[in-house]
Amino acid sequence: MKEALQQLANLQYIDSRIDELKQLRGDLPEEILDIETDIARSEARLNKLEQEEKDLIVEFDKLKLDIKSSEEKTQKYEDQQLAVRNNREYDALTKEIEAQKQVIETATERLAEIEKRQESIGPEIEEAREALTTSKAELEEKSSSLDSVVASTKEEEKILLKKREEVEKAVDQRYLRNYNRLRNGLNNGIAVVAMDRGAAFGMALPPQTQVEVRRMNKVIIDENSGRIVVDQSFFDEAKKQLTI
Repeated sequence: MKEALQQLANLQYIDSRIDELKQLRGDLPEEILDIETDIARSEARLNKLEQEEKDLIVEFDKLKLDIKSSEEKTQKYEDQQLAVRNNREYDALTKEIEAQKQVIETATERLAEIEKRQESIGPEIEEAREALTTSKAELEEKSSSLDSVVASTKEEEKILLKKREEVEKAVDQRYLRNYNRLRNGLNNGIAVVAMDRGAAFGMALPPQTQVEVRRMNKVIIDENSGRIVVDQSFFDEAKKQLTI
């Protein structure tokens, strides 16, 4: 039974150390993901604005051509009116002239709208570019920090994960299932705790429980926290065996 308790302590020691290494990374992975999402949105917005700017230029040039064409047609129809022989032809030309003038009016109004939009879209594009540049710089900084942390902990984590596999194979499956269930259900992932001065995880243990823990002949579950309680000597031994 001592061997089983030792393996549980070893497993907890390894998992706690792996958790510590992950905590060194802090919120960097999540922050990087958020920044990458912001960059994708900023790029999409910038692309949309730049495309709109191009479309406005194309539309502006086309409207200018349309106005010129309508003006030429208007002049032609007005010249033809001078040579008509009857009212029917005159009225028909009058309608064509009115239609072309309407085209010119509508196009002129749209040109004014385009010019107004072009005045505002420039600063918007510049602002979007600056925001994108800032986000990319922040991403580079955060990624560099994460890479540095990962590089400094990668080797230790790799060794610990290998040791964990070895320890996991040695743990009785009944105890392993209970350990994993406890660990997954706890915020801090601590399923096995050491009894220190008659207390476990800051809470005093009943005298009889303390005696049973010191006997080291069975798995003891703390009735308050539901965690497995072992003698401190098991964690002392785990530290000796597993410290890298």
